[in-house]
Parts: sequence; structure tokens; C-alpha cells
Amino acid sequence: MTEVLAAQNSHGWAPSPLRFSFSSAGVLPAHEIKFPVTEMEKRPPRVPKLAWVEEEEEGPGAAPAQETEKVVPFHPPQEDAALDHKQEQESTRGRFRRAAQLVCKFIRSIRQEETISRGTGLRDYSEVLKHESSAALLDLLVERGVFRPEQVPAMVRYIHQWLTANDSAEHRLDNTLLHLTKVQPNDAVMTLLRVAPSCDRAAMAMWKTIMCSPRTAELVQLILLDVLGSWPEYSTCTSDGDKTGVFALAATVVMWKILQEPCVPHNVKLHFPHLFVHLLFQVFFSTEQMPKKVLTFWKGCQEQHGLATSPNRFAVRTLRSLLCFLQCEHVVMSMECKRGWDTLLCADTHHYAVGLLARELRQSSIDFCPGIAFYLLRLLSKEMPYWDLPALAFLVEVLECLDLRECSDDVLEIMSKNLQHECRERRRLALRGLTVLSKDPSMAKGMWSLTENLVELLEENDSNVVRMTIVLLRYLFLHNRAPIPSPIALQLAEALLPLFDNDDSLVQLCSMSVFQNMLELLMEEGRKALKSPVRQSLLPLSFHCHDENQRVAEASRETLHSSARFLKRRDIEQMLQVDQTWRFGEGLLAEDRSRAAEHLRRALPYLQSPQEPLREAAVRFMGMAGQSLRGQQGELQLISEALEEVTNDSSPAIRNMAIETGFVIRAIQRAPYSTFRRLRDQFRSAWKRWPRLCSPTFLCCWIPEEA
Repeated sequence: MTEVLAAQNSHGWAPSPLRFSFSSAGVLPAHEIKFPVTEMEKRPPRVPKLAWVEEEEEGPGAAPAQETEKVVPFHPPQEDAALDHKQEQESTRGRFRRAAQLVCKFIRSIRQEETISRGTGLRDYSEVLKHESSAALLDLLVERGVFRPEQVPAMVRYIHQWLTANDSAEHRLDNTLLHLTKVQPNDAVMTLLRVAPSCDRAAMAMWKTIMCSPRTAELVQLILLDVLGSWPEYSTCTSDGDKTGVFALAATVVMWKILQEPCVPHNVKLHFPHLFVHLLFQVFFSTEQMPKKVLTFWKGCQEQHGLATSPNRFAVRTLRSLLCFLQCEHVVMSMECKRGWDTLLCADTHHYAVGLLARELRQSSIDFCPGIAFYLLRLLSKEMPYWDLPALAFLVEVLECLDLRECSDDVLEIMSKNLQHECRERRRLALRGLTVLSKDPSMAKGMWSLTENLVELLEENDSNVVRMTIVLLRYLFLHNRAPIPSPIALQLAEALLPLFDNDDSLVQLCSMSVFQNMLELLMEEGRKALKSPVRQSLLPLSFHCHDENQRVAEASRETLHSSARFLKRRDIEQMLQVDQTWRFGEGLLAEDRSRAAEHLRRALPYLQSPQEPLREAAVRFMGMAGQSLRGQQGELQLISEALEEVTNDSSPAIRNMAIETGFVIRAIQRAPYSTFRRLRDQFRSAWKRWPRLCSPTFLCCWIPEEA
């Protein structure tokens, strides 16, 4: 391919046109370039042809041939015109020879750069780099498209070297750099990060050019974001086959320098969510792990820019600069007052600081939160080892900024995954996120699928986790009246029973409400399997009918009424109707004396209750249980010992009741228990269950005791 390059006097070129020959593969070697000679450019007779050719074919390192000093003879005035014409020809030919030598050296330097994977400084072509014409040559080569894609990295390295050698020509090669970046953006960005990772003066001039131009800004910013999000380095292969990794911290240095400029590119604000998240990512990983090669690179950056800080603190500084650029100085100051930046630099407390930063950003700059939340949602949908916890902490704080109509399924999937995670903190954050989602009634149907996972969390030792879980379950039962399968109902009932005695009154109220709703929504085929846990709920519910908290007492009566109706115990329902809960223990023991020992052990903890009414109800139940346990010396002895401890109770009424009940129990222990009395007690118990005497199971329950 042949291109005609017009010589320009401003660049020091010969005034006559130069014709360069290029192969279809790219720039030809220097010895293949042909320079045609015009009539005015014929060799003078005093310069031997061999010397002229040798001078033309000299390599880039050869010095120009020294011309012999000539003695100019005196010419008469009539010969001046001819002499001036000859001198002009000699001057033209000298400029042409110098331009030809420069072209040869320039092209050879470009070809040599193609074989260098990473430029580190100036080569043996300093006279080429300092010559203005070399920039013009590169301009024309790029403008005419006379280069191969694999030559782009070499040309970018050459531009950096040219700018390094020419301090006052920062914008001389802007158009060339922009064209190369537009054609091969990945090659241009990766090469610049490799050749000047610490971002020197020349590199910064190049970054400003490509970051501020509408032609290349978007492409360059996206590539930088990819590098920022890859710790410790970003691996890619450029067109020249270079696979050298690029440090993520090098891209952070570039962004820090860009944010210090008076006119920050608009696309930085456009991609703020991604940039913000990746800087947080770097703060964490530069705190958690710092490879040796990154530390070596960072020492060079410190020397280059006079930095006296660690890599993680530098990432925080860049993050603060980004927030200040977006006029979020109040967020920066608030984090400073609450020592949030220092907390961010500790691996153990990093996620707490991320949550604090999210709250501050939500309260004062809520417009930025939806973009960050959507990006975090996309990241959490993938596996993010080590950084899932901080990402989840931020997402939970800004969930209310999301449009759940677009991403409800993704949010629920992430929360479900974290509910089952072995990390307790992630389970707690997932519950917090679901609590936020529960404020939207449209989420109830989707959250119903999480019931089984929530039931498992009721067995946690963390009171906060239990409280959030039971509140969520209450919300689900109130807003979703779907039938409950028997296995889940049985697991839920067993988990709810201990919560009736929880120290947190809200947990008590919610657990009783969920238990009551569960009985109403239970499938018909699962009612038989649930009878046992419902029977176990009767005694604690009857005790809490005397609770000092009136809301808990009322909830206990309502739940007890539902349990009695579920078990078809009309005697209990009648007691509740006439408010005779103090007789409840008597009816419970009379219904089935075989479970008296079981009820006794369930009632013993209430003797130590901090509430006086509950301790009083427990002492009263001990007396009733003693009557039913006549002849069972082991159980009677257990009651006597328990009542003995209550005789030191702070309440005089309870002390007296415990003393009297203990006296009765000891009397029962001493009294003989004949076979006749046992038969009589069994008959009385059966008589009270008269409606069921006709059942064939009556004899099956009664005869084994006789045997």
C-alpha cells in the first residue's frame, strides 16, 4: 500500500513530497523504504555517489557522515545568482537526508518496541524522541491507518516515552492517542497501566486525554472498573501477546489523580455505584491480604507521589475524594466523627463500618443508593468469597431504596441463601433485610416460601435472632392464610413452646399469636400428629394467664382457648368462660393422671419465676400434683425438695403457701397407699371422663394399670 505524506516546513521536513511504501501487514523495515529523487534533488558532482548511498542506508545508531570543510572561492558579481542556486540545492538535499535518516530511526524504534513487553524508559533513540518530526510521523501513520492492531501497544509506549522526553508538549499527540484508544481500547489502557503503573507526569497527561474525550471516556472507564474490581491484579492479554498482570491498586492511583483534577470527567459520576463498591472492595482486601509484589509496587508509588500511607488507607482516601467530588462532604465528616473510617480499616469490624456508611449515605444522599443497591444485588447473586458479608451489610441498609417490583425474586433468593448460612452474622443480616421487606404487603406471598428456614432459626441461642424470626413469622401468618403442611406445623409447634416463657414480652406475644394461627391453618390430616405438642402447651399457657403483663395474660387466655377447642376439651373452655383458671391444674391432672409426673416436671421451673403470681400458681399446682402422685415416692420427694426452697421466698404469702403444701405432701408420703385406694382413684378419674367410657380404648387404658 502506498501513502503520500505531505512534508511540512513546521516539522522540519524537506519541501519536496516524500513517498513511503508500506506492506499490507503494516510498517515496512527501514531498508525497504524508497525515496524518489526529483530533478532539483540530483546529487551534486562534488559528493561521490557511494558516499551518498552509504549515508542514506546508515542505521539508527550511526552518526551522520562529516562533510569535508570546503574553501569557498571569490566569485565575481555576475556569478552570484548561479552560486545561490547551487547552495539552495545543497541545503535542500541536506534537509532531505536528515529527514530520511529520522524516518528510518523512527520506524526501527517502533518495530523494536513491538518486541518489548513492558517499556520501562527511554531507548537508544533519544534524538528521535526529542525531534518534533517523530511526533508528526506517528500522527500521519495513525491517521492513514498504516499500522497493525498488534502494533498499538508499541505505539502507546512510544507516545509515553515521547511525552516523557518533551516536557512542554503534553497535547502534541492527543489525536493520535485518542485514535489508537478508540480502535483498541483494551490495548491502550492495559499498556498504559503497565508502562507507567505509578502514573507519572506523562502517563497522567495521557489519562486526562482519553478520560476527558467523549470518543474514549466511556470505554476507558469501563476497563478501569474491571481492573479496580480484580484483586490483587487483573489478568488479560493484549494484541501483542503480553499477559503481564495489572495491579488493581494501579487503577486506584489513576482514579485518585483524576479526582484531584479541577475538571473531573462526567463519566466518573455516571459510574459512581460501580466505582464506589470497587473502592470499598479494595479497602477490605488491602487490609485482609497484601501480596509481596503489591507491596513492592506500592513503595514505588510512595516515592513517585510522596505518599506516607498504607494501601488500605490510600483506598479510603480515594473513596473520600470520590464522595467529596459528589458533594457528599457531610457523609465524610459524619463517618469521621463516628470513627467509621478507622473501623473500616479493621477486617473484623469492616462490615459494621460498611453498614454505617450505607446508613449515612441513605440519610443524606439517597439518590445514589438505588444504583449501589442494584449493583450489589448483582454481585451477591454470584459467589463472592470473603466479601459477601460487607456487601450484604450495605444492601440491607439500602433495601428500601429499591423498586421491589423489578427485583423481588432476586432479593428473596439472596436472603434465603444467607438464612441458611453457617455464619451467624449473615443470618442476622438476612433477617434484618426480610424485616425491611415485610413493610411491603406485596412481599408476603413470596416470603411465605421461607417459613421452613425461619422455623429452624427459632432454636438459635441469639435472642435478637429469635425475636426477629418470630416477628417475621407473625407477619407471614397474618398476611398469608395458606394451609400449613403437617411436618412444618409439628416443627413449628415444638420450637414455639419454649418461647412462651421467653424474657422478652414481644417474643411471648408473637409466639402465642403464631401458635394460635397455626392451629387454625393446620391441614386436617395433620391434626392428629399435633395433639401431643398442643397438650404440652396447656400448662405454660395456664400459668401465664396470671402474668403481670396484661397483654401477655390476655394472649395466653386466647391461645389456651384455641388449644382447648383444638383438643375438644369442653371442661377447659368452661373454666375459661367463668374465669376459673386457678382450677385449671385440677382439671388437667384429672383428665390423665398418667401424665401427672410429666406435668410436674414442666411446672417446676415456674417456682423460680421472677413474677410472684406465677410462683404462686406453681405452688398451688404442686399441691394438686401431689394428690395425683400418691404412691409415687420419687415424684413426691421431688415436690418436697422444690417446695423446701420456696419457703425462703421474698413473698410472705408464697412462703406460707409453700410451707402448708409441703406439710400436705409429706403427709401423703407417709400414708400407706393400698390397692383399694389406687382402684378408687382410677375409678374417679374414669368417672370424670364419663363421655368417653363407651369408647373401646377405655379398657385398654385402664387394664394395664391394674395389671
